[in-house]
Amino acid sequence: MPPVSDADPRQRMAAQAMRWQQVLAIAICVALNALDGFDVLSISFASPGIAREWAIDRAALGLVLSFELVGMAAGSILLGQVADRIGRRATVLTCLTMMALGMGATVLVHSIPQLALTRVLTGLGIGGMLAVTNALVAEYANDRARSAAVTIMAAGYPMGAIAGGSIASAMLATHGWRDVFLLGTGMSLLLLPLVALFLPEPVSAILLRRRNDTLARLNHTLRKLGHETVNALPPLVERSRKTTLADLFAPDLRGLTVMFTIAYFMHILTFYFILKWVPKVISDMGFSPSAAGGVLVWANVGGLVGGLTFALLSLRLPLRPLIIAFMLASVATVSWFGQPHQGLHALSWAAAIGGFCTNAGVVGLYALVASSFPTASRAGGTGFVIGVGRGGAALGPVVGGLLFQAGFTLSAVAAITACGSLIAAMALILGPVQATTRHTGQTA
Repeated sequence: MPPVSDADPRQRMAAQAMRWQQVLAIAICVALNALDGFDVLSISFASPGIAREWAIDRAALGLVLSFELVGMAAGSILLGQVADRIGRRATVLTCLTMMALGMGATVLVHSIPQLALTRVLTGLGIGGMLAVTNALVAEYANDRARSAAVTIMAAGYPMGAIAGGSIASAMLATHGWRDVFLLGTGMSLLLLPLVALFLPEPVSAILLRRRNDTLARLNHTLRKLGHETVNALPPLVERSRKTTLADLFAPDLRGLTVMFTIAYFMHILTFYFILKWVPKVISDMGFSPSAAGGVLVWANVGGLVGGLTFALLSLRLPLRPLIIAFMLASVATVSWFGQPHQGLHALSWAAAIGGFCTNAGVVGLYALVASSFPTASRAGGTGFVIGVGRGGAALGPVVGGLLFQAGFTLSAVAAITACGSLIAAMALILGPVQATTRHTGQTA
């Protein structure tokens, strides 16, 4: 394929039809997010066994369920910034290695402090991975498919929880809780060679960090993604510099950064109440750990359908009003989950409907964030929003545990945590409509 230089490759890729190599790269990002989904929820599947083996109460269990979420917050902020500096691909490989090491080490723990260390390590990798894959998908996709591709990537999260959780639930019927983490270790190791072979550094990221070999690296990526190579580098449109946290609070981006951080923090608090407490709540009703894990799988089935439904609706409807609608629906459905239900079938339906609405709101936020930050700050901006927002993820299980320990009923705890989605919707309603100046075309 002869080289050409008649167009900026970023503009050409944005306008042309998607190549199968781009679709494959996005599919691998979906698989990486699916791994994130299973790794985060592995502790939820294992929690009844851990509580029984170590004789810990609900307040302590709330802390156990939050360990990797603390690591995720740090990983999203720190590694999201690293990705904007050293490259997306190298950061993904680093995060995947950390996840494999953390999951493998969890098999060997015998105390809560040891578990805290291994889950924080796993969380660092998961948090960084989520920030980077969100940016990767936005940069691999063309203009027409970008929002749908990002929402499908985000839908990979419940896909991993469904597939891995179904296997884990079956394993728990005959195996111990540590085998859940062995499963996660194996899946991480399987993905490492696929990332190394099929995920090139995105064109836009290469052109922001120009070196002596930039043209060669650019053409390598273009070939890997099925596009024609170029003879010369396009003009430098955005200033090539290291992204800092201060950039996210410059006048043109400050409003967006604050709005997204509040919205994500509060909605994810509601989201993780459902995902983290379902197995323990169901187990405490007298059902087996494998049956409780099955209800969590149904919550993620609902989440998957919700994410895919959002992706389809986003092709025809504006993102922000759609996200707000799903957040308001989350308030009602999470509160409804806390009401009395008779039998596993009814509990599974309530969990699925709660998962449907909450996950649709989450994937919508990913798409809105990815389309709002400029390329130079996309991974860093996404990482900051997700990282600080993960405080809500970590807070959700802790708040639930403390409320349960204080004697609140399930219905009261569900109603209180559901208010997080209400506050998130208000942040989007009252927040800025778009970035204010220098990054043209980057609207929210």
